[in-house]
Amino acid sequence: MHPATRDWPRTAAEAEAIQRRLAPLTDLTGPGPAVVRHVAGLDVGYPTAGDEVTGAVAVLDAGTLTVVDQAVVREPARFPYVPGLFAFRELPPLLAALDRLTITPDLLVCDGYGLAHPRRFGLACHLGVLTGLPVIGVAKTPFAGRHDPPAPERGSWTPIVLDGEVVGRALRTRDGVKPVYVSQGHRVGLDEACGHVLRLAPAYRIPEPIRRADRLSRGR
Repeated sequence: MHPATRDWPRTAAEAEAIQRRLAPLTDLTGPGPAVVRHVAGLDVGYPTAGDEVTGAVAVLDAGTLTVVDQAVVREPARFPYVPGLFAFRELPPLLAALDRLTITPDLLVCDGYGLAHPRRFGLACHLGVLTGLPVIGVAKTPFAGRHDPPAPERGSWTPIVLDGEVVGRALRTRDGVKPVYVSQGHRVGLDEACGHVLRLAPAYRIPEPIRRADRLSRGR
């Protein structure tokens, strides 16, 4: 068990209080790591039966996008399924999987949100504060805030705005394909985060590190 998850919340009120307490610790100033040699994708899988959670981390060489390290941890879920509080289900196995790596990544890219969250503290922010590593959140579907559709060309984006504040971007990674939703997690600026996502998605809508972690979480 990761030390940060020993005293884990049991109620939504406790979890929300933790998010509010830790949110000011998030570093959103950027620009991010000067050199990225290894980038890790993080994703969580849920089996069709039972209440278990599988945390998967795939570490890729940032230049070749080949997998150089990986880890999987499957354990019982320690928090109920509550929108806005998914991090409390997903963090325990993800942190345990990160602990099993033999390579420390320079950047984490997780399937989820960071700043684009009702309390400005989604999974990507929580991961960054607990690990100290630079983190980007890349989600497949919109959650908090509003945005206009970006232009159809790869690299086009529009801001995600929540309560009058820009909290992320809807970013087109493939021509004519629906965007992904990028938000800062920790120690990475928004411009740099989108640049990383585009470089890590040369062939598919979803960045390659997350694609690899997703397959790993499902035993593929």
